[in-house]
Amino acid sequence: MLILIGNQKGGAGKSTLTLLLANYLTQQQERRVTVLDMDYQQSLSAKAEKAKILENEALYEIVPADLSHFPAMQRKLGKSRNEIVLIDLPGKMDDDGLIPIFAAANTVICPFAFDEFSVDSTLLFAMVISKINKRAPLIFVPNRIKNTVKYETRTEVEKVLRGFGTVAPGLPDRIDFQRVNTFQTPIILYPVILPLLDLIFEQYIAKEEPS
Repeated sequence: MLILIGNQKGGAGKSTLTLLLANYLTQQQERRVTVLDMDYQQSLSAKAEKAKILENEALYEIVPADLSHFPAMQRKLGKSRNEIVLIDLPGKMDDDGLIPIFAAANTVICPFAFDEFSVDSTLLFAMVISKINKRAPLIFVPNRIKNTVKYETRTEVEKVLRGFGTVAPGLPDRIDFQRVNTFQTPIILYPVILPLLDLIFEQYIAKEEPS
């Protein structure tokens, strides 16, 4: 199963959400996971190397990869049943190498913020994905929600996004998310992340897994 985590805008929280989902799937659901780090910054690969230095046992493999590598890697990964592949996408959509990745996806997860630039980028991402892959569910994840901020356009934004997919429970803006790494998620975050991750697993992963 291939799950993409992406947005047209960099800094939307793609890499952190990828780690949260990978940790959850391996530790809570005991699934086999491989992460393809295709973001240009490759921050996930850097975290994995840091974990090795600290001698922490890896929960899953993180593979740094270029977009052009995907067709060959897809053939290899496609031979492994019952494995979930997560791809942390680059924060830009100006590369034709994204097309086969979009087309192959089983599910697409798109973190976003409620600021104007992030919403515009999210809508562009959703329109492109929807044209290339009409069968993959698109899950929008409101991210870095500040309790002290009144989001006056939130209702209107969510209504537009529901024209493309599902708007999932959001994630708050908390410093604890900076402590998420490739071998653990701080337990203090469980109450705020489990509603989102349980929904993604139950509605979009478990139902699609081969029996």
